[in-house]
Amino acid sequence: MTASASAVTVPSDRGGDWLALDAAAPDPVPLYDVATIRRIEQAALARLPAFTLMSRAGTVAARWLACYAPDGPLLFLAGPGNNGGDALVAATQLHRAGRAVQVWLVADPQRLPADAATAWQQAQAAGVPANVMAQVDSSHDLHWPAGTAAIIDGLLGIGLSRPADGAMAWWIAQLNRGALPVFALDIPSGLSADTGAGAPAVHARRTLTFIAAKPGLLTLDGRDCAGEIDIAPIGLDYPPHAAPPGLVNGPALFGAALPRRRHASNKGTHGALAVIGGNLGMTGAPLLGARAAQWLGAGKVHIGFLAQPAPLLDPLHPELMLHAVDALALASMSALVIGPGMGTDAGARQQLAQLLQAAPLPLVLDADALNLLASEPALAGALAARGAATVMTPHPLEAARLMGVPVAEIQRDRLAAAAALAAQWQAVVVLKGSGSVIAAPDGSPWTLNPTGNAALASAGTGDVLAGMLGALLAQGIAPLAAAQAAVWIHGRAADVLVAQGTGPAGVTASELYAPARAVFNQLLTSAGP
Repeated sequence: MTASASAVTVPSDRGGDWLALDAAAPDPVPLYDVATIRRIEQAALARLPAFTLMSRAGTVAARWLACYAPDGPLLFLAGPGNNGGDALVAATQLHRAGRAVQVWLVADPQRLPADAATAWQQAQAAGVPANVMAQVDSSHDLHWPAGTAAIIDGLLGIGLSRPADGAMAWWIAQLNRGALPVFALDIPSGLSADTGAGAPAVHARRTLTFIAAKPGLLTLDGRDCAGEIDIAPIGLDYPPHAAPPGLVNGPALFGAALPRRRHASNKGTHGALAVIGGNLGMTGAPLLGARAAQWLGAGKVHIGFLAQPAPLLDPLHPELMLHAVDALALASMSALVIGPGMGTDAGARQQLAQLLQAAPLPLVLDADALNLLASEPALAGALAARGAATVMTPHPLEAARLMGVPVAEIQRDRLAAAAALAAQWQAVVVLKGSGSVIAAPDGSPWTLNPTGNAALASAGTGDVLAGMLGALLAQGIAPLAAAQAAVWIHGRAADVLVAQGTGPAGVTASELYAPARAVFNQLLTSAGP
């Protein structure tokens, strides 16, 4: 995989100092874990004079803050490591430019690492107003200096390997307690750069991350903590030459695979999908998925209901074809979605077994189909013997059942969990959640999805995603690209709704159909012939 700086827009008046992480970037945006970033740093440190990288990082941060921080005095919180040094350089640069700044050094100045110690000395020499706050009374809340417009978080960097505790946890709580906007350098303090775990972590309005983006900014707690994300290469090659373990999901990855609409096409050209589920009391779930598939371009959409008698008609979408599951002509289908509202009783178990032994069609397994697989080794064997593409869409609890581990183990490292599931089940896996992870069984770089918001925390949105994914499979898209596209479109539809003033609270799953269709058609148009 190669990427280029054109993956994101760099306004010319900023001199190319940073790049906005763009959910619709035209080139793949790489994600690097801490171990890889450290190797890149060490290689640069070996060939550059001492203090060069910190000087660059702090200088870019100063320009970035001049662009985004509100007018008024800025308070810099500088921690005990090099992240604090970056903050000190930025404060010094802004002070020299005439900006009102103040530094609180949350560390012993005598114990700073070499580069950070140099930054501290330069700040003192420049006359930057500063207080050493290594010892504070944590039994009381802090009062920020009067008139402070924003706080700059330089407490902790990407080296954090465990949850912040003690004094640092108290400082994080103080930052999150107030109403002042926070701007984070490299990563919000307390957030794991690798996993996105952030309990506790600073909630920033905007984050400037150095060298390259880190996965923790985009998954689990990262989306809540990082705010808007910008990338500062600090004078190093961008993207780095090291192979990235992951990528930001976006049209650059799946756009070329989307099905073009020819004038001479017909409904058969765009595939036939069957959505199977809907046991007693749960017939709405496959209806949601089937309707979504219709709006996302599937030529013909069927529903196979386990509930008997099966509904005869969808009055909202009479173009859908409704059947008892046993009456489905599976051989005429292009793809299947199995699981929405299926239930886990003996009848559902038997039906899933029969479906897995039927025609080897591209398959989406969702909801109760995943729970049945987790509880029945024989079903797992039947899935492995199918010889056709499979996509699985678990939420964290379903993923935990599939792996036989607690949910906390899944959420502790979502990237590793998705990759392990993909390898275990030899399927493309969509591990849903904030920053959904998409992993393939061949070990290729995982992708993290940047679209979507809290509007998706609503009943039925998972059924809609499964139907969208099935529609793309039915139209002939390969499983990995179909998963990437469906997840991106699904999230983008929620973003469109919120931008229009609908949500995030109270959005219903069926409201995603229209904006998803619009997003899909925009992608088809922009992809060209």
